[in-house]
Amino acid sequence: MSEDPMAASTDDLLRRLRGFQGASGRRPRPRLHELLDGTRHASALFIGCSDLRVVPHLLTGTGPGELLVLRNIGALVPRCGCTEGDVHATAATLEYALVAQQARHIVVCGHSRCGAMRSLYGGVPAGAPHLAAWLDLAREAVLPAPPDAQVLRRTEERSVVLQLVRLMEYPLVRERVQAGELALHGWHYDVDDGEVRVYDAESGEFVPASRADPEPAAAYARRPGAHKPAAAAWSS
Repeated sequence: MSEDPMAASTDDLLRRLRGFQGASGRRPRPRLHELLDGTRHASALFIGCSDLRVVPHLLTGTGPGELLVLRNIGALVPRCGCTEGDVHATAATLEYALVAQQARHIVVCGHSRCGAMRSLYGGVPAGAPHLAAWLDLAREAVLPAPPDAQVLRRTEERSVVLQLVRLMEYPLVRERVQAGELALHGWHYDVDDGEVRVYDAESGEFVPASRADPEPAAAYARRPGAHKPAAAAWSS
């Protein structure tokens, strides 16, 4: 009798879960108590793609309780303006991160070889109308050129900047940025070489994190002229 693939995958999930529970029993109890009683707050919100190759906690070197994560197809941010009956997870997560957790950083992280960005050029498979509507949130990042490797990379980067612009449309985000309580960051993760490139607000380019200047690395922060570079880079 052939093995049931579903049963095999369920067994594997249970094995991993049991391994996690066994390891968690050896963790320092005070640390767990901090997480459980809510005395520990996340300092950043990471908005990233659902792609399996993007692992937020590995990229940021953070552990449990240190990072809030919002993942979706393409690392996209819906436009502000949702009303009752049109609530979306992004707006709710932003409120939780900034109001309840007092997060001081928001990172939007795109990545290379992104299937969502490629679909903007090649089309969405039939039978996925919700996916097609969702990807329209990145439509403005598309370039009028054949989607070769360079064009796709630029589209991925442009989409990151577009999401930063969208975030600034949320009053809660904009007010905290203007008050110097919040900084927005744009990252692009290369899945081939493992390097993260950071959006540099001064040059309007993505530069390797090893060479990024911490001061202008925030695309939006309370700083003279901080808003202009992001808008300029987006329009190019």
